[in-house]
Amino acid sequence: MIRLTWVQPEDLVGHELRQAAEDGRDVREIAERWHAAGGHDAPPRAGASEPGAARLRGLAEHLLDELAAVPSPLDEPSDWDAIVAACPGRPAPAGRRDVDPARVLGAWQGRAAGCVLGKPVEKIPREGIREIAEATGNWPIRGWFTAKGLPDDVARRWPWNRRSAVNSLAENIDGIPEDDDLNYPLLALSVLERHGRGFTTDDVAKHWLDELPAGRTFTAERVAYRNLLDGVEPPATATYRNPFREWIGALIRADVYGWVNPGDPATAAEYAWRDARLTHTANGIYGAMFTAAMCAASLVATSAEEVVRAGLSVVPRGSRLHEAVRLAAADAAREDDFERVVDLLHERHGALHWVHTVNNAALIAATLIHGRGDFTATIAGAVAGGWDTDSAGATAGSIAGALNGGVPDRWRLRDGLASSLTGFDGVGLGELAARTQEMMAS
Repeated sequence: MIRLTWVQPEDLVGHELRQAAEDGRDVREIAERWHAAGGHDAPPRAGASEPGAARLRGLAEHLLDELAAVPSPLDEPSDWDAIVAACPGRPAPAGRRDVDPARVLGAWQGRAAGCVLGKPVEKIPREGIREIAEATGNWPIRGWFTAKGLPDDVARRWPWNRRSAVNSLAENIDGIPEDDDLNYPLLALSVLERHGRGFTTDDVAKHWLDELPAGRTFTAERVAYRNLLDGVEPPATATYRNPFREWIGALIRADVYGWVNPGDPATAAEYAWRDARLTHTANGIYGAMFTAAMCAASLVATSAEEVVRAGLSVVPRGSRLHEAVRLAAADAAREDDFERVVDLLHERHGALHWVHTVNNAALIAATLIHGRGDFTATIAGAVAGGWDTDSAGATAGSIAGALNGGVPDRWRLRDGLASSLTGFDGVGLGELAARTQEMMAS
């Protein structure tokens, strides 16, 4: 029996119960019925349960619909006008500014480097990442992870991500391997090239169906893809039986929307909102807007502090994301030891799933502030934090790469990006940077 991850109804209920707790919804009675029938809580890392859980599918479908009918008491809107109203300090849309081409290329280079650094340790918790790095003489992290010299007992205790270790360790990196954190920026660029700056959420959805293999989607994106095939239209694709709607997927799709709007975080955030609402709501959308605004600022800013302020300016002040990022930035500015900063983040957000938006966005902001423009320290902090290592590394890397106008030689990869997306397999970062600049001028 095939157990597809992230879409089986019996696997979604536990995640929706956890989302309800985060939303402040009282769903104890529904949870009791689910557990009494033998239903399980959300697994901490896996995406599918054992085949026997399929016996609960009918009940799971019923309870998912019941859970969707319970409103959240939190004031965290997903509608554009309401989001704008909740951001009183939001900047007005501005004209796009001229940009040094080296900064655009640096953004692409940084995203690739941060992603590849985090790939082999994805799903390994913070303590395991540190043990691996220390055992191979790479702590604090200053280079690619390696299996050379790694003691057998450490390797057994903390096994590499099985899909990534074959192409993202120092001894086997050859170009830039495929990853969803890199496929999505390619999709965003091609959406803009095909539909122009007036693209809609429907355009994004149709483009996915044309170009994005379903097997290359995960969590909220896979649920939304399923919903599209079932005839559900945006933005209901983000809410129908989708307990992952506040996870990190929309955040990793947002960089290009910032890069094509340099110095204009407000417009960048609006582009990111159009894309994100296909799959996400509330903090999931805010994470995409936050990232797009930071990427817009990163091409013209002079400091990480300026970039993070631009990101926060487009996030509703009363939201969980705004508070998490604000506190993380303050911690990073105050504490000399970044490990202490990460301790504080885990104390606040340790109950969230490792690919939730709130904890990862806070970590990204913290490592940007604490890194003070140092590219290596910035991507190392994003990965060492131990949550979504490749995603956080990619976003932090894109911003640090843009701020620096490039990446250090040790982080430069052979210029060829693997992808299953039509027309992109083998594409060079130089070409992508040039096409991004063309979209800036469009």
